[in-house]
Amino acid sequence: MLNDCWPRAALVAVFAVALAGAVQAQDAVRFPAKPVRVIVPQAPGGATDIQARLFAAKMSEGLGQQFIVDNRAGGGAAAVVAFSLAAKANPDGYTLLAIIPSFTFSPALYQNYPVDPVKDFAPVSWMTRAPYLLVVNASSPAQSAGELIAQAKARPGELLFGAGNTGSGTHLVTLWFLAAAKIKATYVPYRSTGIAMLDLAGGRIDATLANVLSAGPQVKTGKLRALGISTAQRSRVLPELPTIAEQGAPGYNASTFHGYAVPAGTPAAIVNKLSAAFARIVRSPDVAGKLAADGGEPIGSTPREFRDFIAAEVRVWRRIVKESHVRIE
Repeated sequence: MLNDCWPRAALVAVFAVALAGAVQAQDAVRFPAKPVRVIVPQAPGGATDIQARLFAAKMSEGLGQQFIVDNRAGGGAAAVVAFSLAAKANPDGYTLLAIIPSFTFSPALYQNYPVDPVKDFAPVSWMTRAPYLLVVNASSPAQSAGELIAQAKARPGELLFGAGNTGSGTHLVTLWFLAAAKIKATYVPYRSTGIAMLDLAGGRIDATLANVLSAGPQVKTGKLRALGISTAQRSRVLPELPTIAEQGAPGYNASTFHGYAVPAGTPAAIVNKLSAAFARIVRSPDVAGKLAADGGEPIGSTPREFRDFIAAEVRVWRRIVKESHVRIE
């Protein structure tokens, strides 16, 4: 009698799995059946918010339901409010989180960080990437990243690199550059990269790493000189500019990026539907053109590709933070 029960139990289990799969497939076909919230860890008007609103409007058009931006202001440590809110949301696809670089480096900076970027989320799509520019004052003797590295080696600790606050994205990409180039320099933190740009143009600091939006205008006017870009490959937007890695900082591959994730446990069919919709949007000529104008590169990855990228970034920042002895209480 016991032996008769085992096949019956196995059939019930198989049927339950099949039924669950069928229900998920039906849910994905109907999805979205109501408005979708997009949590953005930034105040209205910032670069992340502008991109999120562009993509939300396009997703609303493409999927027939409103994608509503929910700004949860606060950079740095304050962004954890947005990350935590998204992680605790119902895993049904109706809450999206706009992913920014601090999502991957904050866990390395802060003790007892409450969010795990790998375990607590299901990545949807890596949407865009943009390089940082290594820039100096136009009167600087350095004509290339290699020459700046040589100056730093000749004067250990004397060159002044300035950008955002300690623990900001620009601070960390600077630390990575110094480590990759095997040089020592003094880092000067600023309340914003914009203020650092003013001091660089005024000759009060020697160099900075800043995104294209921040540095590009002053490079075009001739006040600053761009020496290289931070990504491993040359940018399609700035093909004439060599990478920093090829000029004496091997392995350097930093970028600012934008993507989306949902809470862990969200059905794969819904994740894949969202991912496919995002990819179509970011690769469309009008959206790609808008991104290129700001120095951005459209990607539109699969969920797995974005998961691999996030995991790799987390590993890199753990190493950089540990080696640089940076800790924020």
